[in-house]
Amino acid sequence: MTQDRATLRTQLRQRRRELPAATRIAAADALAGRILALPFLPARGYVAGYWALDGEIALHALQLRLPAGLVYCLPVLHEPDRLLRFAPWRPGDPLVTNRYGIPEPDVAPASALPAEAMDLVVMPLVGFDAAGQRLGMGGGWYDRSFAFRLGRAAPPWLVGAGFDVQQVPRLEPQAWDVVPDAICTETATLLRNPDALLA
Repeated sequence: MTQDRATLRTQLRQRRRELPAATRIAAADALAGRILALPFLPARGYVAGYWALDGEIALHALQLRLPAGLVYCLPVLHEPDRLLRFAPWRPGDPLVTNRYGIPEPDVAPASALPAEAMDLVVMPLVGFDAAGQRLGMGGGWYDRSFAFRLGRAAPPWLVGAGFDVQQVPRLEPQAWDVVPDAICTETATLLRNPDALLA
């Protein structure tokens, strides 16, 4: 992709914000079904999601449909090391707003769970390509937090979540990019290494 990432992010964010509300709701429901059908969905443990903002595909349907053995968590910014930590969250639990204006569980960041404790992580994305490359917001929070997955097998399993309209022809990988194991949209599931999953 020859276009610079900042321009591409602006265009793709606008594209997802322009989706009608009915399309978003239907897409969120379809996305939940795709994530729950992943071959590596754990039976027990922690599933990290995110609080959807800026037109991101919502995960409320996924949270409501998670099997009983899975605990839904939201990210908590851990500023000292600029890493994400995670805390269990259910609707009605208290939230605070972090410095980016994103709601997160009202817990001390140091008491939240480390990224390594997650079994499945659903990551927001701005864009993606058919090879499974993910374009995030540009802050590097997910890449830093899951850098331990570079060259290492799951868990945690990493899944990028977005709308079909966020797909681009090609993204140039960066050395620090942590590539998801799958990308799920409302109509498609892209598995990065499907043969390894079946072995």
